Amino acid sequence: MSPAGGTVVLAVNPRAGRGRGLEHAERAAGVLRVWGLEPVVLAAADLGSLLELLRQHLREPAAPVRAVVAVGGDGVVQAVLGVLVGLGPQGADVPLGLVPCGTGNDLARHLGIPREAPEAAAGRILRRLDGPPPPRLDVGRARTGDGRTVHFGTVLAAGFDAAVNERANRRPHLRGAARYLAAMLVELRRLRPLDYRLETVDAAGRTRTAHRPGLLLDLANTSSFGGGLRIAPDARADDGLLELVGVDPLGRARLLALLPALLAGRHTRLPCVRVERVRSVVLEAPGVVAYADGERAGPTPLRVDVLPGAVGVLA
Repeated sequence: MSPAGGTVVLAVNPRAGRGRGLEHAERAAGVLRVWGLEPVVLAAADLGSLLELLRQHLREPAAPVRAVVAVGGDGVVQAVLGVLVGLGPQGADVPLGLVPCGTGNDLARHLGIPREAPEAAAGRILRRLDGPPPPRLDVGRARTGDGRTVHFGTVLAAGFDAAVNERANRRPHLRGAARYLAAMLVELRRLRPLDYRLETVDAAGRTRTAHRPGLLLDLANTSSFGGGLRIAPDARADDGLLELVGVDPLGRARLLALLPALLAGRHTRLPCVRVERVRSVVLEAPGVVAYADGERAGPTPLRVDVLPGAVGVLA
């Protein structure tokens, strides 16, 4: 393994992995440096500043950039994907590597990248740089009701799961799983069917409209979100499609009984679950705020589609 030299930019969320993001970046950089690459570690106090540093480095590099490596969880991966896609052809030619050390790490899980093992993740990057062109990753794109565009690598959620995430973000005094458990208990008490209006374009290009109540509605580019919740076990990130997963209205007891099947990826066989493969969706659901890759995307209506093979991935 002896990749030709060049610059590899590591964009790191210093707060990822309970403050170990920068340590993980430096450990991965050490492996890359041994093999003749020039790692550049970018870190900033906030995500917006980090992304601006990354854009500047890609627009005016001191040396050709061989790869950009996102160091952190799915949130920083989502943000880096947005930068690469947003730069057009200039960004599409730069492959993405991952050094996962966040809470969920679901894109890394889907791609088989070692989690919480920065040296091993760096080894995967080296092997891909030394081999044939990397495989291409589809990227989801959501145009939100408040006029923004959000890119995502894993799952966009617009239902009970998104409501739990939204409430958990209002509880900064709690940390880790306790914050999400407390939020889920509150949302279970408030459980009610949501009113979804959908216009979908399916894999064959047919447009359909539907008006249906439900509890969950997720658009999956990869198999899992939320740290391993296998919402779409058959999803592929290289087929130019998203899996639309919906759950019909259920009571609290039935929803709780569904959770073990969700964790194991067995829920898609149940009559209360619908799965469709789509190219795009226009989604309206009054009062619903969507989350993409675990980050707040915005309120509906949403226009969601997929950008096939938008980014090369070193995995």
